[in-house]
Amino acid sequence: MYPEDEILIERCKKGDRTAQNQLYQKYKRLLFGVCLRYSTDSMEAEDLLQDGFIKIYTDLYQYRPIGSFKGWMRKVVVNVALQHIRKKKKLFSDVEIDTLANEYRVDDDLFSKFREKALINMIQQLPEGYRLVFNMYVIEGYSHKEIAEQLGVSTSTSKSQLSRAKSVLRSMLEKNVIT
Repeated sequence: MYPEDEILIERCKKGDRTAQNQLYQKYKRLLFGVCLRYSTDSMEAEDLLQDGFIKIYTDLYQYRPIGSFKGWMRKVVVNVALQHIRKKKKLFSDVEIDTLANEYRVDDDLFSKFREKALINMIQQLPEGYRLVFNMYVIEGYSHKEIAEQLGVSTSTSKSQLSRAKSVLRSMLEKNVIT
């Protein structure tokens, strides 16, 4: 951990608003990227980011400097996103892969400097369950067993949602390449 982070953490624990703002400014881009992957659009991602930072400030006393502070914050934000999605209770739905890929809006900038934005856009358009499992497995590194425990589903559901997510993303990418 960076020495300046240790100082910021201690100041934040004491309720120092300036320190909280400094922590927010330092890590908002990193954590916003996490929020984007779990949301359907940037407005929802901003809400998740705000809720995530509130949770970080509230739970800062629980952080132990054993692991990465960035990793701890990422985990807090992912958990906030998962709680938000659970509240909506629309985790898993059956969607025809071809239908979903055909409804995808083509992004002409796929191979330009905005590749990352185009991919995030594709991920955001996945149905909730697909998006959650894809993010948790591929990006966050959770196992299917951990995903199943977190989402309250079976490991086979997690595996099938991942498979479907990959298939939809593949179709979306093919559509972008063809057009």
